[in-house]
Amino acid sequence: MSVLILCLLLVAGVVQVVRPQLLWKANARLQRGWVKNPEATEPTGKGYAMNRAVGVIFLGLALWMLIQQL
Repeated sequence: MSVLILCLLLVAGVVQVVRPQLLWKANARLQRGWVKNPEATEPTGKGYAMNRAVGVIFLGLALWMLIQQL
């Protein structure tokens, strides 16, 4: 079970590195009702670059945990 969850986390990490805009679009829907204009909260290019950097770290940790499970 934990291997399946780690594999799903790996997929999320790959999406965060390759296309962070997809994660923002998914999360923007959750902002409705809390934020006046969710479209106005889209990160800048530097924000997406930071998301990618964090995604690489996340992928490394998730991969390390997956290797430890096997």
